[in-house]
Amino acid sequence: MNQFLSAIGCAAAILCLALAGCDSSSDSFANSHDATAIGSPGPGLTLPIERTSNRSRGRSARSTTTPWSGSDRQSQAGFQDADAVAASSPVRDRVPRILIGLDADMSSASAKSGEAIRRGIVLAIDRINHDGGLLGRQVDLLVCDHRGNPARGIDNIRDLAANPDVVAVVGGIHTPVALEELSVIHDVELPYLGPWAAGTPLVANGYEPNFVFRVSVRDEFAGEFLVRNAVQDDKTQIALVLESTGWGRSNEVAMRQALDERELQPTTIQWFHWGEPSFRMQIDAIRSSGAEVVLLVANPLEGIRFVQQMAQVPAEDRIPILSHWGITGGNFADQVGDDLNRVDLRFLQSYSFLSADLTDTARSVVAAYCRTFDDADSARDIFAPTGTAHAYEVVMMLAQAIRQAGTVDRLEVRAALERLKNYNGLIRNFQRPFTVTDHDALTIDDLHLARFDEAGVIVPLGPN
Repeated sequence: MNQFLSAIGCAAAILCLALAGCDSSSDSFANSHDATAIGSPGPGLTLPIERTSNRSRGRSARSTTTPWSGSDRQSQAGFQDADAVAASSPVRDRVPRILIGLDADMSSASAKSGEAIRRGIVLAIDRINHDGGLLGRQVDLLVCDHRGNPARGIDNIRDLAANPDVVAVVGGIHTPVALEELSVIHDVELPYLGPWAAGTPLVANGYEPNFVFRVSVRDEFAGEFLVRNAVQDDKTQIALVLESTGWGRSNEVAMRQALDERELQPTTIQWFHWGEPSFRMQIDAIRSSGAEVVLLVANPLEGIRFVQQMAQVPAEDRIPILSHWGITGGNFADQVGDDLNRVDLRFLQSYSFLSADLTDTARSVVAAYCRTFDDADSARDIFAPTGTAHAYEVVMMLAQAIRQAGTVDRLEVRAALERLKNYNGLIRNFQRPFTVTDHDALTIDDLHLARFDEAGVIVPLGPN
């Protein structure tokens, strides 16, 4: 029965959105298996749609305060009660909403990454709606939970594409899921916006026209960046610990290339599967190889176990870790606990809301975040900050492309994304974020190292 509910969750929501009487005002986030919010009630056959409301982990649904204005503007408060909006805005009731899909892990090991992405989208949509919407229409969010399962992800993409009001879909943390979705994304010609998954082949996918655009790290850059930092620390004996997926293999290629360019070879390459219970054999092999540093490519669950087990090694034998950012997609610091103090762990990031020179845009996003989500009082409370920042950025880029195209036709929007110019964003100002041949907005110059502080907050170690 649970599998049945899971299979129909996202499709049921999309079908219901097409019906005049359908509404999602009873809950801020769907509680079906395919759209379970962090901290939400248990599963049920509730529609998995998110109408930029934050009832379960943000401001009350009945609030009419727009996070961007601080005033009572009910028609512009994207996170308020849907019934109140309908009652006060008959025009909105007649005009179909522009929908943005989210296809991410919302309920399993990397659910916090999905929630960080969702929050970035919510803030961007609230900003867009506060400014009048797009082409005379309001914008809303439709959430589908793939739980890290490629088959669910493929079903989600098909379901989202079947709704003519869905203009694009935002992806999640999992490169393996996104890679499996590529053929469907291009079959249905649905723009796919990547705020996290870093696999190089996700964007460099060989499809023409290419429907994938990314505001995130590219593994090709990540591999060079991590190797460069290891060598700058006078560490040339480098071990690789990689998850046995398309993401891990993408990083192996990038890291080997970066090492080859320096006439270096990894001391050992250790692979692991999702759910790996023990890393003792890998750690023993790393120590035996003479490695001075480990380059780690892992998501939260496996990253937690690796760091905890490295912490159990005698202090003089512990090896520093430079990690890709996948470990930041869950409750990593809380679950690792005091072991964080026993291991030298640094990891890649691309943006920090704790930067000393925040732009006006960044300050306004932080203020809106704290007004919108009850668990945040300052920038230090923005968990998985790159997920939120990238999601906000890519949705605002999408909005500019829609305005530029003058339509929500998916083919026209895809083409407009390639022609965007002078986008002044949260992360930085982009003269041209995408081109016909390059769908990665960020470069290696956008990367820096970070670590968890004593409170488990991600703090930058270098310039943003």
